[in-house]
Amino acid sequence: MYRLLNIEFQKLMLNRASKILILTYFILLTSIALIAAIKFDIGPIKFHLAEMGIFNFPYIWHFNSYIAAIFKLFLAIVIVSMMANEYSNKTLKQNLIDGLSKKEFILSKFYTVLVFSGISTVFLFVVSLILGWCFSNYTELGIIFSDLEYLLAFFVKLVGFFSFCLFLGILVKRSAFALGFLFVWQFIEGIVFGLLRWKTDAEFATSVMRFFPLNSMSNLIKQPFLRLNAVQSVANQVGEKFDFDYAVHWYDVIIVLAWTAVFIFLSFRLLKSRDL
Repeated sequence: MYRLLNIEFQKLMLNRASKILILTYFILLTSIALIAAIKFDIGPIKFHLAEMGIFNFPYIWHFNSYIAAIFKLFLAIVIVSMMANEYSNKTLKQNLIDGLSKKEFILSKFYTVLVFSGISTVFLFVVSLILGWCFSNYTELGIIFSDLEYLLAFFVKLVGFFSFCLFLGILVKRSAFALGFLFVWQFIEGIVFGLLRWKTDAEFATSVMRFFPLNSMSNLIKQPFLRLNAVQSVANQVGEKFDFDYAVHWYDVIIVLAWTAVFIFLSFRLLKSRDL
């Protein structure tokens, strides 16, 4: 494993664009802390996000995981470019000539996906812990370390998404087209959902879409905004009640892990069937 990872990271470190994208991604993860600085007063209206409870434990794990997942596209570009460069620079063929099997080649990419996802999760944990410790109204250990399943969901979501990007990079061979296909697939899932909702009902459409790749990844961490105490208070004052399921469900995790296995297997089969 170490040998395969060493090969991949040597390639990444020699690519200036990849280094810039990786650095940008982690800077953006850190920039979540800047949300605490959003504060303005307009007459009697005082707005300070940190005081609204977004950094309270355990809510912070949900909020930060959801926000951080938005930035995953930066690493997705690295993953797709990583595969495109293998073809354009002919390093794939050279690696195979040097004795690397196609299985080891795919494993090296998958290990890189796992490392990126793992480092991102640990980094998010540290940033969230620091922010929560500085701004949370609740600092009891039992509260701090509850709801950590959102970090697990974040890790699984990144692994699944990057595995999909890896498959697209092998399938299309060009980073721009692979990313374009990613957006097209998102559009296709939206159309399918719209058609299902039109022909059946919202509940059935949502149940079916749960098994589509991008939608299943999205279901891992649902939007946290309606869960915020300030929003709940306003809703109660106007007589509204939000009935929304925010939990991380085990079956959603299993679906994404299954898609991850499918993408890695298809990547290997596709690479194995090609004449390089």
